[in-house]
Order: sequence, then C-alpha cells, then structure tokens
Amino acid sequence: MTLYKNRDKFSSLSIRIGEVFSELGLTPNQWTFMSLVFAVISVYFITQYSFLLAGIFVLITIFLDVVDGSVARATRKSTTKGAYLDTVVDRYVEAILILGLLVITLPMIFFPASIWLFLYFFGSIMTTYVKAAAKEKDLTKKEIKGGLIERTDRMIILLVGIFLASLSIYYLAYVVVLLAILSNITVLQRIGIALR
Repeated sequence: MTLYKNRDKFSSLSIRIGEVFSELGLTPNQWTFMSLVFAVISVYFITQYSFLLAGIFVLITIFLDVVDGSVARATRKSTTKGAYLDTVVDRYVEAILILGLLVITLPMIFFPASIWLFLYFFGSIMTTYVKAAAKEKDLTKKEIKGGLIERTDRMIILLVGIFLASLSIYYLAYVVVLLAILSNITVLQRIGIALR
C-alpha cells in the first residue's frame, strides 16, 4: 500500500511540476510553509462541517507537499536542512488536521472518537519516532522505510474520509478508526524491522 515503493514512477511528473512551479519564484521552503497555511484553512472548514471545501484545501495541502520537493530538485536547491524542515512541517500539518477533527463531534464507534483520534495521532508520530530511534541507537544502518502505511498514505486516506463526510459524517469516523489501527500496525512492523 505504501506509495514510497512507487516514487520512481512519478519522478518525471515530479520534475515537470518542479519546473512549472519554480517559475513562480518561491523557494522550496516557502512552498513548505504554504502547506501549513492551507492546512489551517482546511481545519476552519472542518470546524464548520463544510467537508467538501475542507477536502479541497486538504488536497491542495497534499499537493504542496509534492511541490516543495519538486521545486527543490528542479532548481537544484535540495538541502539537508530543507528536507529536515519539510519533515517537521509535514508532522505539524497532520497534527493540525487531527486537531480540527477533535473540535467537531464525530460519532462514537465502539469508543469515543477522541480515543481513536489519539490513537491515530500517536501512531502517526510513532511511525516516525521508531525510525529515528532505531538509527539513533544504531540498530539499523539504513533508514527504516515501509510498513503498512506511511504519511502520504495516511493523508490520502484522511482526504477520502473528509470528502466522504460530505455524504455522512459516519464515513469520516470509520476512516479515523481505520487510520488509528493501520498507523499503529505500521509502528509494530517498523519495530520488528529494527529489532531484526
């Protein structure tokens, strides 16, 4: 399911996106921070229960995550600091969207929605943490990748849930449950990879 395995298929498209958007004169870091702005706008519409508009702005946020890296490669401005900043902002974007979901009233599915949202948030953070911790403790030489779902997968699943919420908010609640479960399974998979 993880999209990172198919990144090579999108490399030519990424180059083209980078060429087009680099013409606008913004730096890769400026594109990165712009995704934060659109995430906040998305949350506003989520809190208004305007899920169609929220979904559109989440889609733009996801697209901007492609743009920053594409512009960096197209303009040969890829840096370690830029990649680090991009990773940090990505986590903020996801946290901001989860915060927006905490504000609204989602239906209870076995447990209150707040429990599922916490598990989703915890799983998303731990997916990154177990990777960093394994490298810090010298359990692995290479960066751990893979598992059931990564950040891009989570964002796309969440996007689908937000769009479906315009039909029924129950769809979004079920998507949150799915994300809570799958993200934590991914954590366990990565722990297994590190310990092997």
